[in-house]
Amino acid sequence: MASYYAVKFQLKKTASGELYDRAKKTAAHRKLPFGTIVKVTNTKNSKSVIVKINDRGPFVKGRIVDLSGSAFGSIASLDAGVIEVKIEVIK
Repeated sequence: MASYYAVKFQLKKTASGELYDRAKKTAAHRKLPFGTIVKVTNTKNSKSVIVKINDRGPFVKGRIVDLSGSAFGSIASLDAGVIEVKIEVIK
């Protein structure tokens, strides 16, 4: 499951030290190293987005990735809130 960052996090510092920018294609993952490039695919509509891991999280049970608003919006409606996804590390 994937969710996305609330607007209130805009320009707040991420765990990597970068500022969160909802317009960029970034994401949070609990364990993948910062800078890892990941393909996130919405399992319902097969839309995919490529993101860079720059933060830690999500810390909600059952969720594997938190996407930036822009990244989430490119694979689902923001109104969905949480979607089922598949993630693949891009070498």
